[in-house]
Amino acid sequence: MPMPWFLLSLALGRSPVVLSLERLEGLQDAARCSPGLSCHLWDGDVVCLPGSIVSAPGPVLVPTSLQTELVRRCYQETDCDLCVRVAVHLAVHGHWEKPEDEEKLGRAADPEPEEPRNASLQAQVVLSFQAYPTARCVLLEVQVPAALVQPGQSVGSVVFDCFEAALGTEVQIWSYTQPRYQKELNLTRQLPALPWLSVTADGDNVHLVLDVSEEQSFGLSLYWNQVQGPVKPWWHRNLAWPLEPDSVRTSICPFTEDPRAHRNLWRAARLQLLPPRGWRLDAPCSLHAQATLCWQAPGRGPCQPLVPPLPRENVTVNMALEFPLLKGHPNLCVQVSSWEKMQLQLQECLWADSLGPLKDDMLLVEARGPQDNRSFCALEPSGCTPLLSRASTRAARLGEQLLQDLHSGQCLQLWDDDLGALWACPMDKYIHQRWVLVWLACLLFAAALFLLFLLKKDHVKAAATGRAALLLYSADDAGFERLVGALASALCQVPLRVAVDLWSRRELSAQGPLAWFHAQRRRTVQEGGLVVLIFSPGAVALCHEWLQDAGPAPGAHGPHDAFAASLSCVLPDFLQGRAPGRYVGAYFDGLLHADAVPALFRAVPVFSLPSQLPAFLGSLQGPRGPRPGRLGERAEQVARALQPALDSCLRTPGTAGMGRGMGPEAGDRT
Repeated sequence: MPMPWFLLSLALGRSPVVLSLERLEGLQDAARCSPGLSCHLWDGDVVCLPGSIVSAPGPVLVPTSLQTELVRRCYQETDCDLCVRVAVHLAVHGHWEKPEDEEKLGRAADPEPEEPRNASLQAQVVLSFQAYPTARCVLLEVQVPAALVQPGQSVGSVVFDCFEAALGTEVQIWSYTQPRYQKELNLTRQLPALPWLSVTADGDNVHLVLDVSEEQSFGLSLYWNQVQGPVKPWWHRNLAWPLEPDSVRTSICPFTEDPRAHRNLWRAARLQLLPPRGWRLDAPCSLHAQATLCWQAPGRGPCQPLVPPLPRENVTVNMALEFPLLKGHPNLCVQVSSWEKMQLQLQECLWADSLGPLKDDMLLVEARGPQDNRSFCALEPSGCTPLLSRASTRAARLGEQLLQDLHSGQCLQLWDDDLGALWACPMDKYIHQRWVLVWLACLLFAAALFLLFLLKKDHVKAAATGRAALLLYSADDAGFERLVGALASALCQVPLRVAVDLWSRRELSAQGPLAWFHAQRRRTVQEGGLVVLIFSPGAVALCHEWLQDAGPAPGAHGPHDAFAASLSCVLPDFLQGRAPGRYVGAYFDGLLHADAVPALFRAVPVFSLPSQLPAFLGSLQGPRGPRPGRLGERAEQVARALQPALDSCLRTPGTAGMGRGMGPEAGDRT
């Protein structure tokens, strides 16, 4: 069973029922005597000095016997100690002595000597009490009227309340008079002892071991010890017979230092928010804990305590408490932490009640010094950052703007006193400013993709099952454009989803080459496709211009030349090492030498067409492409489709010479 934090209480008494003890109220000792006697208790204790025995001058009072009784001295309703009541029984000892002249003359004495025979007796009775580590002596004055003075007869008793003692101790009591006329009375008594008790815990099981003698009878109760908060009934289970409320008891709390018991107690505790700005910790027992307010930023780690400037407060369970705030805020939370090393913690935030979700606000801490000196810092995960510092945090970068917001009344004051204040400043506008360009770019790309989808939906349907390929080339002449168009058409039959500016002149006119390339490249990369750079003499010349920081001359290319526009984005990918896996290169046999391709672009595979068509198609289709035999068949189909257009380019005057002119020496310039 779960291990609760309870108190073990043992009650001891005479069989078959427990011992019922008289209850005494108050802290003062008292004395009383039997009818006919008068007595008085001296204030405070006296020094125990029995002295030697002296002869009695006549009849005197002496103690004849002692009796004790256990009672309870109670200071409050449930706060009682065990106490020993002592009764001293008194008797008259000795006779009146006859005068010598009366014995000699053999006649009666004068009337005056007869008066002492009828006088009352008075005595000072001392009670000495010893019970380790306590030792006390009290003095009782007792007076007996003359009518009760009969030599050798008992006159009554005097009762003293009382000497405190602990269970299981041995007490010794002496009684005598001052002066002492006989040997002092002596009484030794062993007070009742409770059974030996041991409590151990093994996991969630608690073992209770009792060592009880055969002569003892006892009752055992398990109950909660409610110390703080409103009075509640004690849950208890009696494991023996019913216990009387005035039984002799002792108690042990075996789980006070047990961490498992504390964890169980914290699991039973609940931190509850009370509108508008109150809170309460509900728990079955008192908890050693402290509470503070903390600031919970959305998605940024643990709640940060606001100490200082706000202090920590000790927690009283089951009692409503108020926030020391002017205004509420959803990011403010109550944090209750244990004093123990286990660092147990409960937390509830105001946003969970009625103030809505967490806000991305910046909490400013204002510190006020002498002569109206004020300083501000912003609470961040790394600590409280001064607003006008050179730190690389968000608060430091926006320090001046946040101070302007504070002075213009845009921040909400949460707390205020003579030493400082807390302000919550909205950060929404700064976040919007930072991301507005990103959102605009995203919207532009989304619009371009949507427009492309509407204009090319028939083509997309036809090539929906193939991998994406974006062909980039330089439009050197009409024959070369026809050759690229033949390659694109043949690749669609592989099948591949091919994008080329030849089929998108309307979009190019509406968007411009750069925006069109951005949209196509992003779509191709996101879908796991490849960008194919088709090198020609014109393309190589453009690359050299960009690599030498000269840039293309304005108007040097047509308005639909996507290759010239794309180099501003393609070159950074190669320069920064992002090209492998996204780009491949290609050139046509007879139109360009292999070494003419700039060295920068050889970081990716570069294929000669149509001689290396199988490897080229395998690279485009990726690891999920067809088996080698099927790939060879498709390469033959593409080669047959390319050959007429390639022959036409080679027959065009100057074209072959152009390819030969772009030899190894041209490529070495990069």
